[in-house]
Amino acid sequence: MPSYYPPVSPYAAGLAGRCPRCGQGALFSTFLGVRDSCEACGLDYSSSDAGDGPAVFVIFIVGFVAVLIAFVTRFSWGLPILGAFAISSFAAIGLTLLLLRPLKATLIALQFHNKSGEGRQVDRDGDGAA
Repeated sequence: MPSYYPPVSPYAAGLAGRCPRCGQGALFSTFLGVRDSCEACGLDYSSSDAGDGPAVFVIFIVGFVAVLIAFVTRFSWGLPILGAFAISSFAAIGLTLLLLRPLKATLIALQFHNKSGEGRQVDRDGDGAA
């Protein structure tokens, strides 16, 4: 395995669901399950954790779009409230399934790109105590 990998855009790797280091190997083993390591370059994904970030972004995006669709279908098209609710619900479910995986992969790729890690206490005064 080479020790140098050409730079990969974290956004391109994330949207494609590829390894953030080499851009070749698949990031996911299941719909949202991250692999143990990259099959192309061997990058260990065990420390990769997007947490709740992707879900929060999806909630904000999908919530805005779903409410907009509900208002348009109800007040512009004159659909009954149950029809507007049904259309808005299907759009929300579809958008959630469409956005969650690429946003999770993009956040993992950004973590790798920015070399993020666990927080550490820094000894600023030099007395040895953190």
